Amino acid sequence: MLASFGHLARGRGTLRLDSDPPPRYRLAMTGFPHDKMWRDRKRCDRARRAYDPAFDGVFFTCVRSTRIYCRSICRTTRALSKNIFFVPSAAAAERLGFRPCLRCRPESAPGSPAWRGTATTVARAVRMIEAGFLDSHPVQALADRLGIGPRHLSRLFQQHVGASPAEMAGTRRVQAAKRLITDTDRPLSEIAFEAGFGSIRRFNDAFRKLYQRAPSSFRRARTGQR
Repeated sequence: MLASFGHLARGRGTLRLDSDPPPRYRLAMTGFPHDKMWRDRKRCDRARRAYDPAFDGVFFTCVRSTRIYCRSICRTTRALSKNIFFVPSAAAAERLGFRPCLRCRPESAPGSPAWRGTATTVARAVRMIEAGFLDSHPVQALADRLGIGPRHLSRLFQQHVGASPAEMAGTRRVQAAKRLITDTDRPLSEIAFEAGFGSIRRFNDAFRKLYQRAPSSFRRARTGQR
């Protein structure tokens, strides 16, 4: 069953949702494995309303009204079913211009199984990205290591992950940094480089782009809750 996606259109460098999905995006998304899981809108919606932990990391819920995406277990998501849709990865949600929920913390979700059991090439690429390969190498080098061309690699990622290799790597860096900021007392400069950012400026810019706030604000928020 095809999930209900909004129309994707370019607007100031981001993607926005309107009404009907364009054929190219719909075709890419139908290529995902586990179609009867995250693509099954009714099943995902039941899991969302039941806060089913079995689906944690399998799909993410995008809420049109707030432009925020959540885990299946998020108890702050009260959106009507008609105002949401589902994607298979955090990178896919962020590619569409949605911000991570600060309550359920998508960066803490277990590794998404969306690509498990898919083409070996994609699984290998994902493991390499999660290990930080693209923090020090270009996408071309990743494609070379996998023995395929960069265009083919990009097509595979759009089909199986819903985002490009570079977009997935960017999401991984921000998520890794967010976990360290929230869960440790380590200096922000140290966290930035460990998470894979090449500079403090890129670290700050990535957080402002995704969260509309500085990395230090998460540290202050955590301190205030003690």
